[in-house]
Amino acid sequence: MNQSLHIPGSTDFCIDRLKQQQVIAYPTEAVFGLGCDPDSEAAVMALLTLKQRPVEKGLILIAAEYRQLTPYIDDKTLTSAQRERMFASWPGPVTWVLPARPSTPAWLTGRFNSLAVRVSDHPDVQALCRGFGKPLVSTSANLTGLPPCRNAAEVTQQFGADFPVLQAETGGRLNPSEIRDVISGELIRQG
Repeated sequence: MNQSLHIPGSTDFCIDRLKQQQVIAYPTEAVFGLGCDPDSEAAVMALLTLKQRPVEKGLILIAAEYRQLTPYIDDKTLTSAQRERMFASWPGPVTWVLPARPSTPAWLTGRFNSLAVRVSDHPDVQALCRGFGKPLVSTSANLTGLPPCRNAAEVTQQFGADFPVLQAETGGRLNPSEIRDVISGELIRQG
């Protein structure tokens, strides 16, 4: 039996919660993120309810490596130049909007036929995604109207002592990830 499954705040504990379709908080490059299993409609809806975020807005997927994202994105539509531009920024704090596969659930894409994705260089994000075996939904850990949490204590303050949070540090960046459109190269959100 893996003892670290029972240690709140450990990577194994958080992965176990993800497998139970729960929402967790974890550090990213700049702020803490809320994440869950992207394939679980129940988990994504719980996350959206917690954030009071409309499903139409769509979500970001964060991964340890590009191949974790390929079940969700239509990679074949990219030119080699678009792919090179994207890969030049990864792993790192740049999120790219890519065409989504027709099979990608609407609870991830919202009103769009695209999906925002990132390959993170944060070691704890990589450990979570590798341990879970797939990408995580990623949205800033904060309740509507409150600032994004920058440490585990702020997560507990906003979401309560029982909320599963990976006890680790952010990457220290000041701004959330830059978001760019892979097809046009257009900047959507400044990083």
